[in-house]
Amino acid sequence: MYKKILVAVDGSETSARALSAALNLARESDARLQPLFVVDVPLLTYDVPGYDPSNVRSALVEDGKRVLADATALMTASGVKGPSRLVETELAGDDIAHRILAAAQEFGADVVVIGTHGRRGVQRLMLGSVAERFLRIATCPVLLISAHCASAAASLPQGLGDPVKEPS
Repeated sequence: MYKKILVAVDGSETSARALSAALNLARESDARLQPLFVVDVPLLTYDVPGYDPSNVRSALVEDGKRVLADATALMTASGVKGPSRLVETELAGDDIAHRILAAAQEFGADVVVIGTHGRRGVQRLMLGSVAERFLRIATCPVLLISAHCASAAASLPQGLGDPVKEPS
């Protein structure tokens, strides 16, 4: 079925659900899995006089490394193989959805698994939707995992269902 699966992770509960679904799919398909964390330093931090945006970037990179280490541990416990990857957006017109697309193409992903919060109306308008933007530009199948689906912990081996903490 699938040989290479890419899953976008960000440390949220929704991405933990996406990771759980991707782990199950990879295990069932005997596929390689690549958890992907995208560092996106807000442009706002570059506009504050006297502020060094490298501090924000460093914190986001460290958070990404932690999230990917957790994903790799879950993969090992589940018997799923594959490389994790951390990428960064570019300041000039790049966004998270386009970085996911580039990473999926570089990995040769047969499917991309991504979590979605399912926001509607003003909330979606204000916060945007990486999943929706990615879905519009994707060049391979996309599996969207809703924030409202069954708990990710229910499908993980015992002891591995501890929720991933939201970044502070």
